[in-house]
Amino acid sequence: MSTIIAGHFQLQEDSGRARDALLAAGFSARLISIFFVNPPGQHNTFGLGGDRDKSPGARETGTGVAKGVATGSVVGAAIGAVSAPVTGPLGVVVGALVGGHVGSLYSFSDMKEAGAPEQGSIANQVEQRPSGMLVAVALGDTDDLPGLEQRAIDVLRRQGAHHIEQAEGTIVDGDWQDFNPLSLPVLMTRQETS
Repeated sequence: MSTIIAGHFQLQEDSGRARDALLAAGFSARLISIFFVNPPGQHNTFGLGGDRDKSPGARETGTGVAKGVATGSVVGAAIGAVSAPVTGPLGVVVGALVGGHVGSLYSFSDMKEAGAPEQGSIANQVEQRPSGMLVAVALGDTDDLPGLEQRAIDVLRRQGAHHIEQAEGTIVDGDWQDFNPLSLPVLMTRQETS
């Protein structure tokens, strides 16, 4: 494994120019990888599609809905009991059913406010890797790793990379073999180029 510097581009032409610029800067073609990264949630990690077996925001759904249904049913039954002289015994049953349904809907909004941000929200975008073309270069083993790292960052910035990240991995003959689209990217901070 070695340090990898990767830049994100929207257009395939831009990623090709970035590859050419990395080659001109002395990086080996065997250690440069270019590929498209799917949008978050569309990596088909599971047989039915998607990236996770359970939605991160659905951790407490069962408990929350059960509480909402129970509370709503009790309130609805109480209202139905008050209206029983007009509606008869059916009022209690209908009140409990309607109250349970309303309680479950209310519990969803309550959990949404308390839970994790929804996919696509600003809070979530910071953590997820954006879709688009990714140009990655492995730096290999060298004594001048900081200098080589900065050179790769400078080249990718000059070519218009909109996110530059650092990772650990293995690129062999242009293939980033252990790339994980679900890993959280470590974005490089902006430094002035000389």
